[in-house]
Amino acid sequence: MNAHIARHCLMLDLRNDPTVIAQYDAYHEAVWPEVLEALKASGIVDMTIWRRETRLVMLIKTEPDFSFDKLVAGPDVHPRVTEWNALMASFQQPLPNASTKEWQPAKLAFNMQTQLKRP
Repeated sequence: MNAHIARHCLMLDLRNDPTVIAQYDAYHEAVWPEVLEALKASGIVDMTIWRRETRLVMLIKTEPDFSFDKLVAGPDVHPRVTEWNALMASFQQPLPNASTKEWQPAKLAFNMQTQLKRP
């Protein structure tokens, strides 16, 4: 793997409704091609979303020049990406203590490789 690849972890909650959760999962089984292209073009190398009940954890690997702002806003954002983001937002709710329904960055608490390199 490229040593310059950055890793990000973000968290968010889904609304506590079985229908909403099923719809969210179904959409992510066949993400729209325009969304996938936008993710790739923005510098995202890999992305996974994990779910435990209503809690979502997104793990992203990006190129060093990646910017979240370019991905979700601006004149170059494909209309289908804007539509996808609005649709996904309808399934989501803020994390406890968060003021918005946006993905919240998580703080790295442990890295095994860093620990193993210690003298």
